[in-house]
Amino acid sequence: MTTRIDTRFAALKSEGRAALVTFVMAGDPDHATALEIIKALPKAGADLIEIGMPFTDPMADGPAIQAAGLRALAGGETLHSTIDIVRAFRVNDTETPIILMGYFNPIYIYGVETFLKDAKEAGVDGLIVVDCPPEEDDELCKPALKAGLNFIRLATPTTDEKRLPKVLSNTSGFVYYVSITGITGSATPDFSKVATAVARIKAHTQLPVAVGFGVKTASDASAIAKGADGVVVGSALVEAVRKSLDADGKATSKTIGAVTALVSEIAAGVRAVKK
Repeated sequence: MTTRIDTRFAALKSEGRAALVTFVMAGDPDHATALEIIKALPKAGADLIEIGMPFTDPMADGPAIQAAGLRALAGGETLHSTIDIVRAFRVNDTETPIILMGYFNPIYIYGVETFLKDAKEAGVDGLIVVDCPPEEDDELCKPALKAGLNFIRLATPTTDEKRLPKVLSNTSGFVYYVSITGITGSATPDFSKVATAVARIKAHTQLPVAVGFGVKTASDASAIAKGADGVVVGSALVEAVRKSLDADGKATSKTIGAVTALVSEIAAGVRAVKK
């Protein structure tokens, strides 16, 4: 199985640079605006796109992403309409990898088999489901792989040498290294330790390693790009959305541009690092 994710990382490796992976929340601040933001990301410099699946109890997410999910849910976003966003995106972009990121509960309610079928048909390439541990791979991970979707697992600073092979056992596409202990957007990582952590993971896998949690600026992105195959930015983009909204929490003429301007700035930081 070769997915758009595999193809994109291989292409960037041949170019000698890291990938920029951008995260935005489906339906934030509303369905139509979220779709337009996602459509604009590749031109702004995103190499892969993670789309958050809104959920009421996002245990690994910090305040910014929690708030984005609640805005989306308040606006009526569902997992069905999130898949519709991917379907609409694919009308004009058949190459940029799309990853759905979130929690198992909405997928379980949707129905795993139906969800995987609909996601694949819409043009989804991979899943990050943070509350599905390796011990539960039969629930979603293995069916996703069988359906032709990458299942991307998270590794953290506390994932020790005994645990790491288990975490990587059915992982595909890339490994997402969480560079801090804690929730998203809560701290700035120690960039001096990133390359060492990536090397430790690569001793167990041939997969690319993308690093996220705490990336806010172009300089942050450059620092991580020196030691990783990809740089993930999420909370900073979600905050750019929030700060652009009007007093009623609605999108303004500045919303899409606020996100794309930050993506372009961070993309420049990533691309400045040649490997």
